[in-house]
Amino acid sequence: MADVELVKKAVSGNDEAFLSLLLIYKEDLFRTALAYLKNEEDALEAVQEVTFRAYEKIHTLRKPEYVKTWLIRIMMNYCRDLLRKQKQFVSNEAALTQYEISDDYTFLQVEEALDTLTGQQRELVYMKYLHDIKIKDIAELTATPESTIKTRLYKALSVLKLFFEEKGGSGHV
Repeated sequence: MADVELVKKAVSGNDEAFLSLLLIYKEDLFRTALAYLKNEEDALEAVQEVTFRAYEKIHTLRKPEYVKTWLIRIMMNYCRDLLRKQKQFVSNEAALTQYEISDDYTFLQVEEALDTLTGQQRELVYMKYLHDIKIKDIAELTATPESTIKTRLYKALSVLKLFFEEKGGSGHV
């Protein structure tokens, strides 16, 4: 987690502090973009665009302790907008070729399982399990009660469990 003082400096206009923040969170941003866009080139471009957007809006960050969540949210919104505009969907075969996965189809099974979730459920799973953001922080970020976030996550995990049970897995999610 970034030092709150560093975030405060960035919010007040310190370019070096902002650059330091981006260096801390660039991998998280890239993983989020890759999870949505399924393409390394597009993900790198998304990181560039989100860096620009965050730089323009850093002064609007109200709570420095939520800088990671704030950046991830910008990335998720950007990726959703981009996908909506492009109507871009990657088939499982394209993903297989792109990542050169040979005998291990786990990645594809997880992607297929995540595709069974609604957009909202997928975002919650990404925030909670890919980025390890606390439920309390997700609730505050989305202006949703914690109990609602817990319920939605429970439902999402139930959908994933059912998917894997139907595929013949052990059902452990």
